[in-house]
Amino acid sequence: MLILISDPFDPSLEEKLGKFGEVTTDTDRLPEADIVLIRSKTKCTREYIDQAPNLKLIIRGGVGTDNIDKVYCAEKGIVVHNTPKAPSIAVAELAFAMMLAVPNHIVKANESMRMGEWLKKELKRTELHGKTLGLVGIGNIAQAVAVRAKAFGMHVIAFDKYVESSRLAVLKPSLEEMVAAADYISLHVPLTDETMHMINKDVIAKMKDGVIIINTGRGRTVNSTDIIAALESGKIGAYATDVWPKDPPDSDYPLLKAPNVFMTPHLGASSNENLLRIGDEACERIEKFLGGER
Repeated sequence: MLILISDPFDPSLEEKLGKFGEVTTDTDRLPEADIVLIRSKTKCTREYIDQAPNLKLIIRGGVGTDNIDKVYCAEKGIVVHNTPKAPSIAVAELAFAMMLAVPNHIVKANESMRMGEWLKKELKRTELHGKTLGLVGIGNIAQAVAVRAKAFGMHVIAFDKYVESSRLAVLKPSLEEMVAAADYISLHVPLTDETMHMINKDVIAKMKDGVIIINTGRGRTVNSTDIIAALESGKIGAYATDVWPKDPPDSDYPLLKAPNVFMTPHLGASSNENLLRIGDEACERIEKFLGGER
């Protein structure tokens, strides 16, 4: 059995996987691979899959599987797994770091100090305490964000059409009702036909003026044209994002130049600790898969 590690993982993963068979990082050996481990860089398209006639299992290190043609995998009998629990802490901490950075003007304060400016009076802070956080989706990562928000004294509400109850958030019956009550909105949904551009001008119109939106989910869950228009009008106070339509975005992608946008280069799952957890969860997935196969 050949296991191909196609994208960067923690270096210790190769040794951990050795008990299951031969392990390689040589992507030229894809045609021999029985199992492929990927993150976000490798795109498991129909063409990619056709190059791997022995492929039985794809493991996506992370949550989203939109870089895998799951329909074609099903046709080929290829099992697809992700590691949904591993990234929760890393992504939640980044989302919360963004939530802190924006109202405290951390970036502008730092840059102005480096330029010899002293903007003590100009930079007016606001607190998270007492504000309402609206979560779009209430999965593993969103729950971790909710725990941190409650520790800061925030009220937490959420919309998730597939969840009936939550001990961490008050669930709202519709996305529109949820966003209307939120001072901060944090997006935690996968990219599907249903979530594509779910944050658009119609939904934005229901939001509070000056709302702050944090996106550590998927870049195309927002309509960037509508986000930019709302930023320019002041309807949205700030948009903080770690995710893009593709990695990296095109140099002329309009959001890169839009006002009041706080940006990071898809760092959410990139903590050292998370890479270790992803590797451990991947090993568990392989062990269970092989056990079932036997």
